[in-house]
Amino acid sequence: MTTNLLLLLAVGALSGAVSGYLGSFMVLRRMSLVGDALSHVALPGIAVALAIGVNPMLGALLALTLAAVGIWYLSDHSEIYPEALVGIFFTASLAAGILITPEVELLEALFGDIDKIGPIDAIFTFIGAVTIFAVTMAVSKKLLLMVVSKDLAKSQKIKTSKIDLIYLLLVCGVVALGVKFLGTLLTGAMVIIPAVTAKNIAGNIKAYQILSVVLGTLATAAGILIASYFKFPSGPTIVLTAISFFIFSFVFKKR
Repeated sequence: MTTNLLLLLAVGALSGAVSGYLGSFMVLRRMSLVGDALSHVALPGIAVALAIGVNPMLGALLALTLAAVGIWYLSDHSEIYPEALVGIFFTASLAAGILITPEVELLEALFGDIDKIGPIDAIFTFIGAVTIFAVTMAVSKKLLLMVVSKDLAKSQKIKTSKIDLIYLLLVCGVVALGVKFLGTLLTGAMVIIPAVTAKNIAGNIKAYQILSVVLGTLATAAGILIASYFKFPSGPTIVLTAISFFIFSFVFKKR
């Protein structure tokens, strides 16, 4: 096994693990499609980053952060539902991104390119994953209480608006970590699929969250190995691997 492949596996496993963990909260909050829609917001940031020679992950993170703050502010100061706001930001960003992204780089931005991942990306992913894990664990009890009831959370003096903003920023961080592997069209899938798969077979919340992390890690690592061996595109291969795990879990649950 080459050093480059080991690096890809390490980076992919970290990205998959943190995606699964954060996705476990997203599924419980019935916000699965939010992660998928937010991933498209990264496209204009990637386009600008490519144009000025900056790491696309940083461009994606900046665009996602601006969108997250905008969605949070408008949902907090208007009567528009967050899901509708995400839809507006998603379509506007996708249209702008396709318009300004150079045609040569558009396919890479949409579907990812595993061959373009280097040591800088590995460092960025490691720091980002550790930060997201730490912050998510710090607010996990508050997030779970908000899943049960926002009114109950408010009665416990939890600043639900602040937690919502932190949560959106965490989702943006996860999406930014996955854009080079999966591209903007498929990154949201790795936030959703491992968590839904874990929900099929877990018996309690703790097992559900652990399985989400494990399945996210396994799906990403297995997808990278398959893509490297057969010379397939990394993004679709990783997502299809995750979906195969989901199908297995669905059959297992039925039996």
